[in-house]
Amino acid sequence: MRLLGGLTMVALLLASAGAMANDAVKRGAYLVHIMGCGDCHTPGYFLGKPDLAHPLSGSDVGFEIPGLGIFWGPNLTPDPETGLGKWSAADMITAIRTGVTPDGRKLAPIMPSANFATLTDADAQAVAAYLRSLPPTKHAVSGPTKPGETPAGPYFKIVVPQ
Repeated sequence: MRLLGGLTMVALLLASAGAMANDAVKRGAYLVHIMGCGDCHTPGYFLGKPDLAHPLSGSDVGFEIPGLGIFWGPNLTPDPETGLGKWSAADMITAIRTGVTPDGRKLAPIMPSANFATLTDADAQAVAAYLRSLPPTKHAVSGPTKPGETPAGPYFKIVVPQ
């Protein structure tokens, strides 16, 4: 009888852990959507026709920031070759909060990391859980390019008023 009770307890704990993980993914999806991540990271978004079949798989249109270069929103899906598939949850959270990738590269200054730095640990982990739950989408984006380099794809130019 004790064995049956123990197995029941294990089953309940596993079900509870699964429900909590599912809740984190749902919370992460909500946060990613209200934080506007899809604006810069979904193909077609900048052209008014977002590819909702491949959300967050990287922008096909970049933007030039004078003196800094041209940037394309990268693929945030867990594809190991073109996305975040080789990143840990901690790597994702660090990039979101600080704007620095695991290899030390700084993200485009338009990335609102200063705002995202205030995410609670639970919310940051939920965002990472959601990104890891997406279907991996193979989509290599262009760039970034340095000032004066030939861009590898279409881009918008930000013009600073004089």
